[in-house]
Amino acid sequence: MTQSATNPRRSVNILGCRGVPAAHGGFETFAARLAPYLVQHGWDVTVYCQDDVQPGADMGFYDDEWQGVRRRHIPIARTGPVGTISFDLKATRDVLSRPGVDLVLGYNTAVFAALNRIKRRKVVMNMDGIEWKRAKWSAAAKAWFYLNERAGSYLSQVAIADHPSISDHLRSVSGIKSVVIPYGADLITGADAALLEPLGVTPNRYFVSIARIEPENSIFEIVQAFSLKPRNARLVVLGKLEDSNPYHQKVKAAASTEVDFPGAIYDADRLAALRFYTLAYMHGHQVGGTNPSLVEALGAGNPVIAHNNRFNLWTAGEGQFYFATVEECAAHMEHLLDHPAAADAARVAARARYARDFEWEKVLGQYRMLLEDVADGAPVKPAY
Repeated sequence: MTQSATNPRRSVNILGCRGVPAAHGGFETFAARLAPYLVQHGWDVTVYCQDDVQPGADMGFYDDEWQGVRRRHIPIARTGPVGTISFDLKATRDVLSRPGVDLVLGYNTAVFAALNRIKRRKVVMNMDGIEWKRAKWSAAAKAWFYLNERAGSYLSQVAIADHPSISDHLRSVSGIKSVVIPYGADLITGADAALLEPLGVTPNRYFVSIARIEPENSIFEIVQAFSLKPRNARLVVLGKLEDSNPYHQKVKAAASTEVDFPGAIYDADRLAALRFYTLAYMHGHQVGGTNPSLVEALGAGNPVIAHNNRFNLWTAGEGQFYFATVEECAAHMEHLLDHPAAADAARVAARARYARDFEWEKVLGQYRMLLEDVADGAPVKPAY
């Protein structure tokens, strides 16, 4: 559909992330891509942004502009989950007086969408992964996420799944049909190898893991597999390690002298270099949908060694390597170290898989088509 004199300028309000530009995670990166893209296509876009402030600071809301996007700032004096819940509730209340479609990223506080629906607003919600199945959460947290997943399914006018298996899950637990739109990533065709020097690694002689260091991401198994024998190579494990965390100490204890823990790295150029020059990207995630880090590895043309499950199999696709045990993981590492041609074939497969579904232009275009249909009251197709 196209806009005309009888079809006023469309508007969308983006809630559920901490704001733009991106500084925290996948949803922020996505919002920082989608919001300017929609502005370029004639939309009025508002993104709600959480401002962390000290208690007693000025708590008034205010607006500014970024790349043509209106940023609605909400000061929050509390930290952690309580602060996030407070931010989401304040954003939801504020948006009720604004025009446009409400695009909610994530279902963690989906119960608040009841306010949007009472006001007969159009709500589109990205349902993210199956958060309540993650082992790291307490029973109370799992119950909260489960409740909100159900609430998001019923309260959103359109639910978006970023993976076919998430769509299947939503249909099985809630009986709803969702629109499948995956996550996107940049194409990386080159990087500055000099950025690797401080890390002490040589191009194509290291494996890299970029993930939170927690059990469901199989970090211990990956470290254990690499450390079974000398490799004459490196394993670089990115992520924050805490001395007080027993799992983190278990991971470090399993590491050989060829494993490096540089901590969390947020510099985009250094991350691009780490991805571009790695022999293989290690992806141990056991639950979730289209994981952004895995999609970014495909955009960099990385061979992938991933945990063998339905989420990773669909995302990484054919031509990659999958493990269910430490021994299988170790065998794939050894194979790629000894057979450069196998790594080259996996790189070709990774780029082909990326081009098929994960280019930003394709992903953003699918969101625009969906939001246009919702804004204009047109029937929403079951998939894009």
